[in-house]
Amino acid sequence: MSHPSPNHRYWPLRALRIRTPRLELRLPDGELLDELAAVAAGGVHAPDRMPFLVPWTDGEPDEVGRATYQHVLGTVAGWTAQDWTLSLAVLHEGKVVGRQDVMGREFGVRREVLTGSWLGLPHQGRGIGTEMRAAALHLAFEGLGARYAVSDARTDNAGSLGVSRRLGYQSDGLQIQVIRGEAATLQRLRLDRTGWEKHRTVDVGVEGLDACRSDFGV
Repeated sequence: MSHPSPNHRYWPLRALRIRTPRLELRLPDGELLDELAAVAAGGVHAPDRMPFLVPWTDGEPDEVGRATYQHVLGTVAGWTAQDWTLSLAVLHEGKVVGRQDVMGREFGVRREVLTGSWLGLPHQGRGIGTEMRAAALHLAFEGLGARYAVSDARTDNAGSLGVSRRLGYQSDGLQIQVIRGEAATLQRLRLDRTGWEKHRTVDVGVEGLDACRSDFGV
């Protein structure tokens, strides 16, 4: 088993890297976190719609950027092996274009992850969303031994639902949630290991996982 570098002795997750043909996913340091916040502030969806389950993009651009910065720091501060959120900056050609989250609750027992993500408006419609979710799924299934990955999206969020379908997720029921004071219907989706293996089309490599595997509860 590899050991964390001296620079990451107390937080070896900093050395985790997930790479696809076009992307690199990593836990952002201070500079990358500023970039990530700036991408969020620049807009991630049209102003006349709300694709997210929590309307975190409501507010002025500077407020959205600051909230993004604080939220990512909070995922590090609140991390435990029983309840974790890996919030990764997604880089394309060396620049941050979005964020990919992988979440586990009692993962060591349940072996199930939940994913969530967003992309800056200029980077949408180029297949990056599918590629970064594929990276997250590789980490979960191949790297951590997950049995299931789950996701949910509003029934009118065609982009997110399209990514899930392309990667092999199956419908897992509907749910009603209140968003901006109104009822919204969510589509739950589930992917098992067999479905993931059948729909794998993206080449993914992971570095630095051995040093932080125990942080995920495995």
